[in-house]
Amino acid sequence: MIKYKDLIAEFENLKNSRGTLLGGVDPEHAARMKLQNRFSTGLDIANYTAEIMHQDMKDYDKDPSNYTQSLGCWHGFTAQQMVMAVKKYQKTTSKSYVYLSGWMVAGLRSEFGPLPDQSMHEKTSVPALINEIYTFLKQADARELQHLFLELDEAREKGTNEEEIIEKIDNFETHVVPIIADIDAGFGNEEATYLLAKKMIEAGACCIQIENQVSDAKQCGHQAGKVTVPHEDFLSKINAIRYAYLELGIDNGLIVARTDSLADEGLELAIERSIAYKEAGADAIFAEAAGDLEQYMTFKKEVGLPLLANITEFGKTPIYNKKELLDSGVDMILYPLSAFRAMSKAAEEVYNEIINSGSQQGVIEKMQTRDELYEVLDYHSFEKKLDELFKQ
Repeated sequence: MIKYKDLIAEFENLKNSRGTLLGGVDPEHAARMKLQNRFSTGLDIANYTAEIMHQDMKDYDKDPSNYTQSLGCWHGFTAQQMVMAVKKYQKTTSKSYVYLSGWMVAGLRSEFGPLPDQSMHEKTSVPALINEIYTFLKQADARELQHLFLELDEAREKGTNEEEIIEKIDNFETHVVPIIADIDAGFGNEEATYLLAKKMIEAGACCIQIENQVSDAKQCGHQAGKVTVPHEDFLSKINAIRYAYLELGIDNGLIVARTDSLADEGLELAIERSIAYKEAGADAIFAEAAGDLEQYMTFKKEVGLPLLANITEFGKTPIYNKKELLDSGVDMILYPLSAFRAMSKAAEEVYNEIINSGSQQGVIEKMQTRDELYEVLDYHSFEKKLDELFKQ
């Protein structure tokens, strides 16, 4: 990322070269706004986050303790809160991703209302959610940088050393993290898969997960009755996603091939097919609904690609802890619905308390306070920024 002082100098040179055209522009304010919007397009985000994922895979190969966690989010605000919390408590966003689950999109984002996880929702709701999530994550960048800019202004007013603050600005870690985006079974044939993949990539997706179920008969991965697509058809869909990446200039985009073959076709065939997915260009394997740790070990040994484990609650896979999963060769751990289930249960508890007691007093201690919410929203700083910006 370009250094703060260098960016100011660039805008100063630009202003000087344009005569009176930019006469009312403050180069430092322009530099700040540029830093607060580091990523101009979704393709910028896709390129940046793809590099992160490839580096994370290399880090895991060197040391399996460098695993990644992907937390399910269904709205820009929940993604923003999640990444801000990760950064606050871990002091870094490294090795933390957003997971965009098809189940969540179907259940929570369709204009038809809540739907089952059967690809019945509008396919365009998937790229729309990716775009929304990155809009909120970029806003988190703008807020945190604004605090640093205000700190810098105060240091100048007091005549104290500003270099330490400028160093923080130069080394700022963005909230923009990779999204593993679920394209279900592609919402149709390989041409439909290619068209939707393009929209997802343009919105910022660097990693697209596709499953080998038949689109028209798709089921949740932990439900019975799954029907897998003919093998050659799925290989064509992997190629379709790769072509979409290449067309848009994302040469290092990632494809996660999810196999739903374990349930009805058994481990041996699931392994055989996964090896073919690797040869077709898949970057990682998602062994859905694995029943035990030994199955993960076998996938890792036989396929030799980074391995995802879906640790969803109340499914066919037991709730393994991270040590058990890492010892079994898992690189990436998904928690697609954990926060949603907790929040949904909490909302039900609040509604019941109000209905039964006539007040929310009994659950008030479980709520986020007004001050805490304003801190998340950065409410007061946003007002101050507007005042400072437009008083010029």
